[in-house]
Amino acid sequence: MKNLVVLTGAGISAESGIKTFRDADGLWEGHDVMQVASPIGWEKNQELVLDFYNKRRKQLLSVHPNPAHRVLAELESDFDVAIITQNIDDLHERAGSTQVLHLHGELLKVRSTFDENLVFDWKHDLNIGDFCEHHYQLRPHVVWFGEAVPMMEKAIQKVTEADIIMIIGTSMQVYPAAGLIDFAPQKTPIYFIDPNPNVKQNKYLTVYAEKAVTGVSKLAEELRKKFIS
Repeated sequence: MKNLVVLTGAGISAESGIKTFRDADGLWEGHDVMQVASPIGWEKNQELVLDFYNKRRKQLLSVHPNPAHRVLAELESDFDVAIITQNIDDLHERAGSTQVLHLHGELLKVRSTFDENLVFDWKHDLNIGDFCEHHYQLRPHVVWFGEAVPMMEKAIQKVTEADIIMIIGTSMQVYPAAGLIDFAPQKTPIYFIDPNPNVKQNKYLTVYAEKAVTGVSKLAEELRKKFIS
């Protein structure tokens, strides 16, 4: 089987009704990003941060995977599919994808502020006073601005092994995730799906100027024709 590495961003989840929650003015639900997604913001106002993610969690549990998520899961029958997502939702997993690497953490998990390796599944509100066994406050299992991206090395390894790369719903402008593409083997065919693409097509880069749902479906057919005998 060919190794198909899929890089996904907010665009694919938006079509399930997930708010990207970053407005044109840079505010997230009326908050400066550093208030709700940084270690400094956490130190200043844990209650605000917890409330912000509690609302995100509730919203996530009210939506469902869309056809783009499901088509990616179905591609596992013909390709060795590894998904590297910047999204913190679980929609890829719910659609049936079995190899999903979350660069920026997972909304339905929390972790200890004492030991970052103490990670717990969490589907309800997280409140002040919710402690780990060491009696330390739990926090969202999300990579905040200014924090290291612990899954980056695994993601790089996946990209170096790619036979085909698909990029969906992400501008690939935010680092370190944007740097992943630099690790692709030379001459690897890359397919870019975005309704407002910021890249130009070339010999190895094919652009689908479409939303995820329609673009992924079309591309899946093309990949099967091209790579599956």
